[in-house]
This record gives sequence, structure tokens and C-alpha cells, in this order.
Amino acid sequence: MELYLVRHTTPAIQPGICYGHAELDLHADADDEIAAVCDKLAALQPAGFYTSPLLRCRRLAAALSWGEAQQDARLKELHFGDWEMQRWDAIPREIFDYWALRFVEHAPPGGESFQALYQRASEFFAECAEKHAGQSVVAITHAGVIRALLAHALKLPLENVPGFHLDFGGVTKLIVSGPHINVAYVNR
Repeated sequence: MELYLVRHTTPAIQPGICYGHAELDLHADADDEIAAVCDKLAALQPAGFYTSPLLRCRRLAAALSWGEAQQDARLKELHFGDWEMQRWDAIPREIFDYWALRFVEHAPPGGESFQALYQRASEFFAECAEKHAGQSVVAITHAGVIRALLAHALKLPLENVPGFHLDFGGVTKLIVSGPHINVAYVNR
């Protein structure tokens, strides 16, 4: 299986705001960014086409020429719970610092841990690898899911995932060959 993980394009939100499951539209320049993503993927004819159910992903998926993408909640971004749509600098520092040091196993209030995101993303990946062996799959998703699947592919501790910079509209390609997962590229 060749899995193309596409991060949604730039959302319409001010910098410094915490968002994950929050429903956001795309930035005013979305059409140009969407066109660039379409160009990157133009040669593909995927056997599987999936999207996060969040609007910022569905809008990008709708612009691609493969018909309607199957929505899959496992492709959603990390749920930040009570922190959704709050300024990062408005979150009490001691609470944020505690979470930042333990984000893998500790969830923001009312949200989910990165381990929980990793589990659901890994389940999606395993299901696709079985269902689409030897085929191409495109998934329109979020940075957290892509980071989780990169950690899965590279067998890295989840504590290391914040180190992966992922561009809006960037494409990451994973290739599954038997028990091996290779990272072909990131941010193309």
C-alpha cells in the first residue's frame, strides 16, 4: 500500500489559538493552496479515499477529482477539550506545562491524550493496509494524525512527535511492503 497523508490547507484562525476538533473553515487564500495540493496528487488514482469529517479537511477532499471521500473520525485532530478555541497563552501556565511534559498519556481537561490519537490513527492505518494491500490510498487529515503515523512507521517514541514540522497542504507518503513501512517523503 502507498498511503498519501495530506494535511489540510491553512485554516481561518488567528495564530496562537488552540484548535483540534473545533470546526474551522479554510483561510481566504484556500483556493490557491487547494489547487497546489490537487497538482501534487494529479497523477494518482487511489483505491481508497478518506477524509477527516472536519470541514477544513472535507473542503480539500471535495476539490479532488476522485468522487466523495469516505469520512473517518479516526482521522480527526487531537481533541483539546476545554482548551479548544482558547489562546494558548490564556491556559494557566502550570496546567499547560504539566500537560506539555506528559502529553502522550495526559489529556487536556475534557480532551484526549496523544496516546489515544495514536491508537485510533494506528487502527485506521492497519485497516487500510489490509483492505488496500498493493494499492494507493489518500487520506486528508491533520498534523497530529500524520505525526502519529510517522512515529508508527519509524518506530519512534511518541514523545518525539512534536519535532515533525508539517506544512499546511503538505503530502507525506508511507509505503507498506509486508511488515515494513517506509517513509518515502514528508511535506511534498
